[in-house]
Amino acid sequence: MLDLEAEQLSAEEIELLQDHRVGGVILFAKNFSSVNQVKELCLSINEIRNELIIAVDQEGGRVQRFDKGFIKLPAVAEIPNIAELNNLEPSKVAQLMGWLMATEVRSVHVDISFAPVLDINHGNSQIIGNRAFADSADGVIELARSYINGMQQAGMASCGKHFPGHGSVVADSHLELPIDNRSQNEIIAEMEPFRVLSANLQGVMPAHVLYPEVDSENTAGFSSIWVQQMLRQELSFNGVVFSDDLTMEGAAGFGSYPERAKKAIQAGCDMVLVCNKREAVKELLNADVLKVNQMSANRIAQLKSTQPIINYEDLEQHQQWQKAVSLLNPKP
Repeated sequence: MLDLEAEQLSAEEIELLQDHRVGGVILFAKNFSSVNQVKELCLSINEIRNELIIAVDQEGGRVQRFDKGFIKLPAVAEIPNIAELNNLEPSKVAQLMGWLMATEVRSVHVDISFAPVLDINHGNSQIIGNRAFADSADGVIELARSYINGMQQAGMASCGKHFPGHGSVVADSHLELPIDNRSQNEIIAEMEPFRVLSANLQGVMPAHVLYPEVDSENTAGFSSIWVQQMLRQELSFNGVVFSDDLTMEGAAGFGSYPERAKKAIQAGCDMVLVCNKREAVKELLNADVLKVNQMSANRIAQLKSTQPIINYEDLEQHQQWQKAVSLLNPKP
């Protein structure tokens, strides 16, 4: 899965997307200026190869790539406060927020948002914080389950991140390699939301975090212990495993881009993300370490919904959209 450099496809990108080793596109704020623009961009991607998965990070709060014309979504940690203000159960609000996010994103022909975050907020992470639903496993499970239900009601597959849990390490894996030195038992407890919700998830993204008490050599996304033994066997997860972005600093100590991709695939990842470094994409494709694995391709194909899209122009007339938005903009 690669990114695009601007708001329209370049000739080089059209050529890249025709390569069958490319299975998806992730969009960022740099690819968005308006609802109509991003819709046209997605349609142009689909015209090249309709099986390409189009993704975005549209969690809400500080992680929302599409803004103008889209509802400003709250960070999911705000859901209990919104529920209290509206005299509703938090799980009901979580379901509506999941539905709202997914419905708006799908209205412009994006297939998935990398959500929900299943990390537990321990109060010390630079990168997780209010991106987490709660500060306990039970709290995360309750709200994330409802949020996933809302996403799936809107026809969007869910992707839990960052397996087995990124919420207890201070460092930001975009900038450095975080190391979680806790005991194996503590780390296993951290993945409880993934354990309980594994049957509800169609995708999982492992963390660029090193857990030495479980695997002292590899981060979760490069570790067959984490991906094949823990996730596939112990949690019986059968969906898509995405590597986190291979250009992040948390992955930098694991060789060249082709070496990183090879490690992720050997660990059990179905799709590797390479973002914001076009030379890394070219290096990876030229090295010819990627093959089209039919089992992975079948899993990835399941992320494409067959459920009809609600057109963006029709959203304001939709009763559930009105209800969800009213929770965010309560009348005085």
